[in-house]
Amino acid sequence: MGNTAFGRMGEDRACLYLEEKGMTLVTRNFRCKHGEIDLIMKDGSVFVFIEVKTRRSRLYGEPIEAVTVYKQRHIRYTAEVFLLARHLHDVRIRFDVVEVMMAPGRAVRLRHTRNAF
Repeated sequence: MGNTAFGRMGEDRACLYLEEKGMTLVTRNFRCKHGEIDLIMKDGSVFVFIEVKTRRSRLYGEPIEAVTVYKQRHIRYTAEVFLLARHLHDVRIRFDVVEVMMAPGRAVRLRHTRNAF
């Protein structure tokens, strides 16, 4: 399985997990010229912009460590584009990270970090 399909599978798992926790999906893979946001969901009245990091192992560190300051800036800017395009002003927002570990022969593990940055 290629990295794109593997990442998509992780996003699917993360989305289902968050929906089970009561969040509502707004859109997936929102893109603009400056970046992409994997999942945009609502948690009550709060818009939540979610970066999903899917890994097979921790060989290269924790998945959340891949959400660098550079990546965070791009996610924030892309979130602004999303909100402005939909004329959403004065709304509460949050930036979360969901780590998905899917190693062959092991149970899928998810870790949700609210207000990650």
